[in-house]
Amino acid sequence: MTVRWRSLVAAALLGLALAGCDGGGEAAEAPPPAEYGGEAIGYFCGMLLAEHGGPKGQVHLDSREAPLWFSSVRDTVAFTLLDGEPKDVAAIYVNDMSRATDWQAPEPGTWVALEDAFLVIESRRLGGMGLPEVVPFGTAAAAAAFVAEHGGRAVRLAEVPADYVLGMPQLPAQEGPDHATH
Repeated sequence: MTVRWRSLVAAALLGLALAGCDGGGEAAEAPPPAEYGGEAIGYFCGMLLAEHGGPKGQVHLDSREAPLWFSSVRDTVAFTLLDGEPKDVAAIYVNDMSRATDWQAPEPGTWVALEDAFLVIESRRLGGMGLPEVVPFGTAAAAAAFVAEHGGRAVRLAEVPADYVLGMPQLPAQEGPDHATH
């Protein structure tokens, strides 16, 4: 190898090494969803998740090893909107209710990234806390089928009105948490 080629190879390798030191502009890989056990406590309510039916949420922070758990997706979305909450979010997952077969206790492995979910708001279906819920689905078709049966409308995360999750809940003519989901 000539001196010129060695210099070019060395410069390229140095550039790659330096890019690796600062992450090379790539975001870190998101942690995978976790599964909650009987001891998981809701971040806002301080109650056991297992005591509340309906979809749940989890927020993974860079500054914390274990995820923050939420008894409802409504609370999970509220967390993202509140100024006083940590902003070092690595990932947020919610139960994909098109893959869950049990509204009361969505099964392990039914998680979808919140930013990828189709969210049904303003439906007659109440969440585990007895309040209007943000019901997540992994596909637009599953969200549309839920809307056809339970009312409401399907939106993406950026379209969820802040007052829907942070304001005083307006209870619809309801199907309680004990009714069938889909």
